[in-house]
Amino acid sequence: MADLKTNFAGLELKNPIIVGSSGLTDTVDKIIDIASQGAGAVILKSLFEEQISYEAYNTINSNETNEYPEAADYIKGYTKDNTVNDYLQLIKDAKKAVDIPVIASINCITASDWVEFAQSVQKAGADALEVNVFILPTDRNTKAEEYELRYFELYEKLKKEISIPIIFKISQQFTNLLGLLNRFNADGVNGVTLFNRFYEPDIDINKLTIKAAEVFSNPSDIRKVLRWVAIASGRIEGLNISASTGIHDAEAAIKMILAGATTVQVCSTVYQKGTGIVKEIVDGLNQWMDSKSFNALKDFRGLLNYKKIENPEMYERSQFMKYFSNHI
Repeated sequence: MADLKTNFAGLELKNPIIVGSSGLTDTVDKIIDIASQGAGAVILKSLFEEQISYEAYNTINSNETNEYPEAADYIKGYTKDNTVNDYLQLIKDAKKAVDIPVIASINCITASDWVEFAQSVQKAGADALEVNVFILPTDRNTKAEEYELRYFELYEKLKKEISIPIIFKISQQFTNLLGLLNRFNADGVNGVTLFNRFYEPDIDINKLTIKAAEVFSNPSDIRKVLRWVAIASGRIEGLNISASTGIHDAEAAIKMILAGATTVQVCSTVYQKGTGIVKEIVDGLNQWMDSKSFNALKDFRGLLNYKKIENPEMYERSQFMKYFSNHI
């Protein structure tokens, strides 16, 4: 049987399959179930910046929030159901209940004083902290580099507060994504997750209202991640990458590792098929490695990344016309 052990962001995992941050990981019972299916690690459901920041609580009584009762109801409901103390207790209880790494998660948009809360996460026993960051560039007068600078400011503040590994979960919406990842790596960020999945708006043309688009990822979404995993792993030596979005089965997980991913995160497929899919993916990875005579993940990780394939331009978008011009 193949050896599936891997090291991600300084953490020893028995295999590269991680169940991502979601409602699947918000109770100890769920985490125990996930661990029993053979997951290599689990990322807890995100705690939102608004739940941590004192300013967020204060806005409930502000004039601005009073003008938007929906916002007040959201904050009140969310903080009631997901308090900071409950989150810290979840970390403690999960660490006692399972023998796999338990990674905390914070969803944030600023580098404000909330970062001090990271110390509490560390004291509670979290093995690492995944920081889910997305700053929507809605200010037309703000330069692109100013938005990127906020990510590095956040990392510098966090690094002063905690010693556990810090993982940045980001989007692909950067002018020079490779440059951003290279600086993360140079600055000492322990790992990156590519990519986060957002709430996306849609329009109901019958009711003439805004509604949420499809929540779950599709298997085809793997293409959005595969390219950048392959390019980044091939161009940035030592970068630890956790591939996320569109990974619904063992085949997709294998593709991501061939592209250079250190680990892969599953979420939508677990919602749709149940936690048993975790075991199916782990078993499928094992069987495939045996069939190819790969003894360890290192034997094939990055085998087909940007650096190692004969024609790396296959990963470049500009090649679309070259390969498909006869069909369009």
